[in-house]
Amino acid sequence: MRRTKMRTNGSQLRFLSREGTSGNVQKEGTLQVGRPGRGLADRFCRLRGNLLFILKKQAGELEEVLLLERCNVTSLPDDGRRLVVSFESGDPPVFLRSSGPAECASWLVALRDANMETLRRRVAHLRGLVDAHLEKDGGGAETTAEVSPLHLTVECRGLVAMVARVQLQVAVIDEHTHVVRKHCSADIVEFQGSTDGVFQTSVCIRGDYRLYHHSRIKVTVHRAEESTTPNARSFLGFTSFSIRDLLKSKEPHISLSLRTMDGVNEVGEVMVSRLRVEGEREDETPPEHECPALCDSLHTSVHDKENSPMMRAALCAQVCKVYRFQTEDQRRLLVREQMSETPLSFSLPKRLLSALIHEHANRVLDVKELVDLSPHWDGLRHDVVNHCNQLIGCYQETLAELDKLSASTCFKSSSCKSDRHLQFVPTNLHSQRMEVTGPDSTGVWYEVITFGAPADHHQAFKHGGLRRLVSKHTNHRDSCVPYSRDESSRARELLASVAQLQPLVFGLAEELLSVSVELNAVRLQQVLDDLRQQTEQFVHALKDELVRSALLAIHNQDAADSSHVHGNGLLCESSPANQEGQPSPGRQDCSQRHSEYDEEEWDRVWANVAKSLNCIIAMVDRLQGREDRPRGPRSPEQQEDTNSQDSASPSSSSCSSSSSSSWQEQLLPLVVTLRDCVREAVAKARSAMTFVVLQGAAAATVAQGSAQMVRRRHAVFSQALSAVVCGFMLKLHAGLEDPEFLQQLHTVGVLVQFESLLSTYGDEVGMLEDMEVGVADLSGVAFAVTEAKTEELDDLLPTLSGTWGSFVVLVPLPPETFGSLPRELKDGGLIRVDPVLFNIGINQQQSLAERFGDSSLQERLNQQSCERLRAYCSALRDRLPDSAGVRSLPALLSSLDRSVEARKRKNVEVLWIAATVCRSVNGVRLTSCKSAKDRTAMSVTLEQCVLLREQHALSRQHFSTALDCMRREGCRTENVQKNVGSRKFAFSGVQLLTFPKLYRPPDGSYG
Repeated sequence: MRRTKMRTNGSQLRFLSREGTSGNVQKEGTLQVGRPGRGLADRFCRLRGNLLFILKKQAGELEEVLLLERCNVTSLPDDGRRLVVSFESGDPPVFLRSSGPAECASWLVALRDANMETLRRRVAHLRGLVDAHLEKDGGGAETTAEVSPLHLTVECRGLVAMVARVQLQVAVIDEHTHVVRKHCSADIVEFQGSTDGVFQTSVCIRGDYRLYHHSRIKVTVHRAEESTTPNARSFLGFTSFSIRDLLKSKEPHISLSLRTMDGVNEVGEVMVSRLRVEGEREDETPPEHECPALCDSLHTSVHDKENSPMMRAALCAQVCKVYRFQTEDQRRLLVREQMSETPLSFSLPKRLLSALIHEHANRVLDVKELVDLSPHWDGLRHDVVNHCNQLIGCYQETLAELDKLSASTCFKSSSCKSDRHLQFVPTNLHSQRMEVTGPDSTGVWYEVITFGAPADHHQAFKHGGLRRLVSKHTNHRDSCVPYSRDESSRARELLASVAQLQPLVFGLAEELLSVSVELNAVRLQQVLDDLRQQTEQFVHALKDELVRSALLAIHNQDAADSSHVHGNGLLCESSPANQEGQPSPGRQDCSQRHSEYDEEEWDRVWANVAKSLNCIIAMVDRLQGREDRPRGPRSPEQQEDTNSQDSASPSSSSCSSSSSSSWQEQLLPLVVTLRDCVREAVAKARSAMTFVVLQGAAAATVAQGSAQMVRRRHAVFSQALSAVVCGFMLKLHAGLEDPEFLQQLHTVGVLVQFESLLSTYGDEVGMLEDMEVGVADLSGVAFAVTEAKTEELDDLLPTLSGTWGSFVVLVPLPPETFGSLPRELKDGGLIRVDPVLFNIGINQQQSLAERFGDSSLQERLNQQSCERLRAYCSALRDRLPDSAGVRSLPALLSSLDRSVEARKRKNVEVLWIAATVCRSVNGVRLTSCKSAKDRTAMSVTLEQCVLLREQHALSRQHFSTALDCMRREGCRTENVQKNVGSRKFAFSGVQLLTFPKLYRPPDGSYG
């Protein structure tokens, strides 16, 4: 709504401005017209639609035309005869003056109503009146009822014989504005032996179009010209129909005549059928409206199984395309392509962040509980605490942001891959699924997970990826003893046990001395029994092999470090050197311990505690005159060493002292000896277990590199894990009724095959290095199946347990489904993950790497993955020799070995064979490139067409047509639209010259 210069034919405007021409004139008359800085002049004005023609006189020359859009028409308060037209564009206003106030008011109303917005309001008002009238007649409910997302197939008849190539366009006519909104277009392909052209993709009109029963669909047919000009075409015919016509038809389809623009001549026929997909109820379409056999078979497989609670938890925001292709035997395949987002894009990263926050918070508590540390080890504890707190703060902030975002979306577009708060979220994660239905068979599903290569784009790749960064910290990591989490847990338990038992032993020893003064034999025996019980528990706790190995590790670190600070965290009890410069006795003792270590020393330490207890028991027996009475149950150490203690220890000489001494005086030296032995044992055990806890915490934190590098590793792992969990849920859902597959899961595990299309040049080298480490970290992940409490979405989302390096993904199943699983899975048996990564760069950067750079990273990855894949297949053959697909594995693996060793440029056969092996062993397939929209689209569409050709006899002469159709009109164009707002792949003609031929999109689909 603005005053603007239009590109129009001057003669046409002059024709419209004349009096008596066709069309209504809303108002005309003489007005004074002027602008700021110029006076008013008499002009004849004629209002037609939203155009105000200004003529010098009534039948005179046209001077100016005003387009009354995006403008405001107001009257001046100080002059009842003047109007001002102001434009939102900022153009100078136009002043109008009428002959009187009444005439001014009439022009004000007419000018204000002369725009499209007013026209829309009028149409809406009239439509509301019509709807109200229909409601009175009982038909309004059907008219205003919104139609669910509509899936159509369109066939065109009688055109292919007339022209060489035809293009079909489907559009939605807006019921309020009557604006035609183009929905999709595609070529018609002629089948052999038939003169019918078939539209090669389904028409999926989603909910954002707000279709009603009275909404109309327009079908237009064009002749595609054989011309050098892209998209050259000429109009053939059109037709339109309402949704009510389709739904109320007694036939499974409606036939429409194509007519020329004047509506006189028929140029062919179009047949439209409706497809039902998951989520539609049986009662939405009466039986007489069902689709033909092919479509009905599709509905059965989709509606009954694909709408299960588990699938609703795994997939969302689905986009569907349907194709009909010809087989070698002149029959037709119905192919359903489905691309879906997944709630796991955000739910799994949030679970992982929560688990990492909890793990690092516990580690901080563990090391803070350690006491009596030397400055050296207290500094290490400080480093561990700072490292953990830095990660906790960052992860808490990221988790809070993800909580906000996940409420409104479950998708991270490629344009957001560098967002700091979305580091943990996989880029452009989708499931790409294809169902194939033949005339005599039910649907067969194939799926692949597509997502941007797991990499930390926020930190970028200036210093390389994770593989390079981790290798720089190998020496630092090796300086720490890598104690496992179980060992660290045992160390903490032993520290707690010693801290609890030592005061109990000391207290009972003091009580024994106190009771001995009373000369009460019964009471004395009771205290002695309690002391013996607590001391035996103390000795049993000290006999842990972890203490012995930790003391040896401390000695080894001491030997490597000439410092006076010991690895046990305690300062060496040394005094300053004497005046002659000789080392102090303490320093000499340290040097001696560095030079040699007696591995039996720890055994003697805890054995002395038992021997000291035996002496006390023997003395109490003698004091009570019961030297020869049978003794109570004792530990083997006590029984073995009683005689030696009685004859050789210093305490034994006290036992044979004068009988006239009091009981307390004779027990005192024995109790003192027991205390000294317990103190020595506690000191060594505490030093050893403190060493274990600190070393375990350091190995899991500071030894892994900086907090920034650890955060990068966690983020890459999160992206890879989310994609794998999505793929596993789909694979598990598809195999719930396959006992062989379920047995394979708990005996061999699941294979996860990553297909990467990254180049080994520039930043993509860093991405591939990130991906390598992220995929390798998945080896520590396992799955377990649990029973869901309800079938609500939140109860069916996977959860995480465990800690870094040993995470277990818990996949809930509805109770009815869970009950049908094998006993091993229901009992919580773990399903191991075996990840492999194959990479072949296909773009122009890979050409540079192969000619002038280095592709050794790609060669090494493929070789290692080939070996791991062979190991998995060998385990499968050994444990399940009769399973399906095993017999073909040797030939496939040999072919894969040859392809990997050939080292040809852009040898995509490696990817094809690896994918075939993965499908043969029921593995999870994942495909990635930088953002998973362009190169990934070429890969998955090629894989789908190859499957149709190899598994379902797709006609070889229609292979290229099917491939181009999927790339031009399939789900991947929707993926590009979601990411960058365009339906064209981000390739240039020069780039595509370096691509393998089968990875090149059709003309018109890129740019």
